[in-house]
Amino acid sequence: MDENNFGNTTIAQDVLVSIARLTTLNVPGVKNTYPSPNRYERVVTKPENEGVRVVLKDNTVFVDINVVLSSELNVRIVSKEIQEKVSRAISEMVGLEVGSVNIHVCDILFEA
Repeated sequence: MDENNFGNTTIAQDVLVSIARLTTLNVPGVKNTYPSPNRYERVVTKPENEGVRVVLKDNTVFVDINVVLSSELNVRIVSKEIQEKVSRAISEMVGLEVGSVNIHVCDILFEA
């Protein structure tokens, strides 16, 4: 056995979803994630992971995030910050390359 080969590490898809969702929720201006409009995805997705879809293809992660944003901040700026922070979190925490982080703004909350 090669002394430098200790075996493989696998990352569950739910771990990637959790990283993406929690990172997103910590961005100022993000009120929540939004459940997928796809009924099938809503049935098979855990409630705590709603609004985030992760696809892993050839060691590259592709993320789609449905968000509800506050009306107080610029949508483009908040979306860009989500993309940067989610990409960085996945890269640094699990060492995978991020192909894309797509933000889908599903609702804007206006304060009374």
